Amino acid sequence: MKINRYKALVYLLAGIFMLNSCKKDIPPVPTAQQLTSGGSGFVYILNEGNFMASNGSVTRLNLNDGMVFTDYYAAQNTNLTLGDVPQSMCEHNGKFYIVVNNSGKVVCVDKYSFQKQSQLSGFNSPRFFLPVSGNKAYVSDLYANAISVVDLSNFSIVNSIPLTGWSEEMIERYGKVFVTNKTSSFVYVLNTITDQLIDSIPTGYGPCSLCEDKNGKLWILCQGNSTQNLQASLLRINPITNTIDTSYDFTGSSHHPSCLRINGPGDVLYYLDSDGVYRMPINGGIPLNAHISQGNRNFYGLGIDPQNEMIYIADAIDFNQNGKIFRYNSSGSELDSFNSGIIPGFFYFDK
Repeated sequence: MKINRYKALVYLLAGIFMLNSCKKDIPPVPTAQQLTSGGSGFVYILNEGNFMASNGSVTRLNLNDGMVFTDYYAAQNTNLTLGDVPQSMCEHNGKFYIVVNNSGKVVCVDKYSFQKQSQLSGFNSPRFFLPVSGNKAYVSDLYANAISVVDLSNFSIVNSIPLTGWSEEMIERYGKVFVTNKTSSFVYVLNTITDQLIDSIPTGYGPCSLCEDKNGKLWILCQGNSTQNLQASLLRINPITNTIDTSYDFTGSSHHPSCLRINGPGDVLYYLDSDGVYRMPINGGIPLNAHISQGNRNFYGLGIDPQNEMIYIADAIDFNQNGKIFRYNSSGSELDSFNSGIIPGFFYFDK
């Protein structure tokens, strides 16, 4: 039986439509990129995604073979979405805990398969997750005016510690948790046994990030506030006495430092500022010039490989398209780059 040209065209278009419709049902395969291998372990990059779009994602770099996979969480979880603004992650007892800020939740995944095991909702606007014992963790928060206490044995919120303002990064030493607060001029000190505030250490305005050096001292980066003429500063705290023993001020109003990091040996600090990445030995002063110039890029996140001091910089580009990760050696020479998700911001090194 002959089919006229008109009917043949109709059948052809219908077939194309059905083929395209079928393709939509196939889960996307994560994009793979190949870098020169070197080192061991994995690097995870959290991509915030567009605010309110719930398109946050995780990029994984396998340092053993140089393979990069974008949207790794979705690939390992039957195309599940992670949520709105993945903020930070940490490891504890063979599990990764991923804080998803605007979704108000913490997602628990298996460290090895990266498959979701559970999730805990009920937070206001969580920021960072810190295990303080085998079965207990603290979660900082942007709006809650409190630190949430989480029971890890049944993954539930069991208590809260009142704190005024935006609580951010935390570190535990000597049975105490030191909490930065971006809307105050204090670092708060919590007792991990009683879950109570026991001290407030005066700092510059806007302490936002912290790390520990090789001598067991804590370095605190304070962003300041240019509209209130409050300078940014860098402080060093003795965690035994809860006192500041060293202080540096950033001169001028153009500074907006963030993302304080430290190398593996604990003797060199790194941070982002308005024009690039800065590098500072712990026995030195505030550097005058950027170690790596930002140029026309939009530096948004920073990570330092603890094994080889390789510098990872997240470029958010225009905050709408997929971002990019640039890698430099400790001397500041660019090595390579790879694509990531929308607004890459946080690095976790699984060694």
